[in-house]
Amino acid sequence: MSNYAYVIWIPLLPLLSFIVLGLFGRRYIRTASGTVGALALLGSTVLSLMAARQYFFVDGKTADTYRQIIPFKFEWLHFSSQVSIDMSVIIDPISVMMLVVVSFVSLMVHLFSLGYMKGEERFATYYAFLGLFTFSMLGLVLSGNLFQVYIFWELVGVSSFLLIGYYFSKPSAVAAAKKAFIVTRFADLGFLIGILVLAFYGGTLDITELIHRLSSPQSPQFLAMASAGFLGLTALSWALVLVFIGGAGKSAMFPLHIWLPDAMEGPTPVSALIHAATMVVAGVYLVARLFPVFSMDAAVMQLITWVGAFSALLAAIIACTQTDIKRVLAYSTMSQIGYMMFALGVAKIDGEQGLGYMAAMFHLFTHAFFKSLLFLCAGAVIHFVHSNEMNDMGGLRKKMPLTHLAFLIACLAIAGIPPFSGFFSKEEILTAAWHSNKLVFGIGLFTAALTAFYMFRLYFSIFWQKESQHHNDHGEGTVSMKLPLAVLAVCTIAAGLIPFAHYVSADGKPLETSIDLGFSAAPVVLSVLAILIAMRFYKTENERSAKFAAAAGGLYRGAKRKFYIDELYLFVTKKIIFPLVGQPAAWIDRNIVDGSMNLLATVTAAVSNRIKGLQSGKVQAYALYFFGGIAALTIFFIYLWK
Repeated sequence: MSNYAYVIWIPLLPLLSFIVLGLFGRRYIRTASGTVGALALLGSTVLSLMAARQYFFVDGKTADTYRQIIPFKFEWLHFSSQVSIDMSVIIDPISVMMLVVVSFVSLMVHLFSLGYMKGEERFATYYAFLGLFTFSMLGLVLSGNLFQVYIFWELVGVSSFLLIGYYFSKPSAVAAAKKAFIVTRFADLGFLIGILVLAFYGGTLDITELIHRLSSPQSPQFLAMASAGFLGLTALSWALVLVFIGGAGKSAMFPLHIWLPDAMEGPTPVSALIHAATMVVAGVYLVARLFPVFSMDAAVMQLITWVGAFSALLAAIIACTQTDIKRVLAYSTMSQIGYMMFALGVAKIDGEQGLGYMAAMFHLFTHAFFKSLLFLCAGAVIHFVHSNEMNDMGGLRKKMPLTHLAFLIACLAIAGIPPFSGFFSKEEILTAAWHSNKLVFGIGLFTAALTAFYMFRLYFSIFWQKESQHHNDHGEGTVSMKLPLAVLAVCTIAAGLIPFAHYVSADGKPLETSIDLGFSAAPVVLSVLAILIAMRFYKTENERSAKFAAAAGGLYRGAKRKFYIDELYLFVTKKIIFPLVGQPAAWIDRNIVDGSMNLLATVTAAVSNRIKGLQSGKVQAYALYFFGGIAALTIFFIYLWK
């Protein structure tokens, strides 16, 4: 399919910007680095939109099904007659959708950063890292080979480490970068083992072929995985659980979520990029990419459902107590990713049963716009008041009218208020949960109400509550900061109106869905009530919230301390792993490994010291050795002749 050959330039343009800015940015094009990076992303975004138009409206559909297209493929490493690592590009509904989302949001972040990061000493380095991150994410969504996915998966981790730790002179930023890197590395180990198990039994690393072999109950590969077992689970279950662990780490699902709030130490536009449409949805994309295989194991699907539902609820409760606006948005991201995960978990592969799959992808799409808008608005507010704390804000609606309007639109969208985009995608998720599991539906409904509460708690605390005492010279920000807010606000309003089910579904066929006004009443009414409660508590200065926190007692304190999960990790690490594993390993390394090498060196030195006289440099000694050797040989041969 050579007519899609241009797609390869979508990830290559950010890679080129990374190379150019990394090599020459700080010395030769420092002030123009942002423009170079933004132009590269503009090119990728235009090409992504071209690919979406061509695929969805020109030649992507055969009969009533969207087909899979492989425009680019070559063998990189060959292992056996079947298993090889191929570098390939895959074009299908979810990869095309992700191309548009990732490139567009990254472009908005590049533009916003032109004003937000202006004057930074490492301005060129920042844009180089953004280019590397975007290249890694675009490469991940286009990968047609499972090990190729893993390569880009790790590149996403490395580039996020660089961006989170951008302010490397701050100890907190360094600690946050290391925490994100270490936590996701443990999860990625599970992903790697899962890939190897799938490749061993499936006989291939090619995603399309692997899905074909393992999604048929009659195939020999599926039967082999279903019959092999360990500790009561089949090989298929183990492989899928391990792959899901990798996805849960990247998507900050419980209990691998602890890196996400600390990642807010990076620049705010980075938070918009990592926590809106890219890194944190990589786990959702991974499960969606292998969904036909996941759907073959009901137990694993239950695991995905409950991990997603619990993560959504836990994060929403914690978000109600946080005072750092970026941390509120971070926990909000975790909660919304949980929504996507449990939507995938309740889905099946065929027809109307695939509603959860479509709803998860739809929410991923709408969430990218309103969450990136929320983070960029938070960046504009922080840029204005020079603080992340809600207590330092208030009354900013008059001084920041565009930011105020954009933030309000995004809050209404995430709260699920019609006709904003979040309403439509959340409606589909709750409908899918209702038809599959009433308890999960109840958790989703309660979480939706909590979401409306904590988001409008944030909104009223920033833009209302008290008169603003803040004054600065730069106002609301530069044009490059305002333009992305306006564009993303329009997208947040319009994205929900797209008939998404016609383009993305579990089986590639258009899915007919409709809004049930009677069903929608409960979530909308609950969200409105939650907004009214937030208004009463936070629109004006009062003691209601403090009194409620005191009445909640231990629950509030536990939520504010994130239920002590970080402390639990520190206890396990410092009191169990370090003394029981780390210290013995250090002793073995120091005394056995290093000791054996030191012993070898000591013996070698002693032997060489004893025999060094053989090469003293004295000619008479060498002559004596020579004639002594001749005499010894003569005696030896005389003895033999006898």
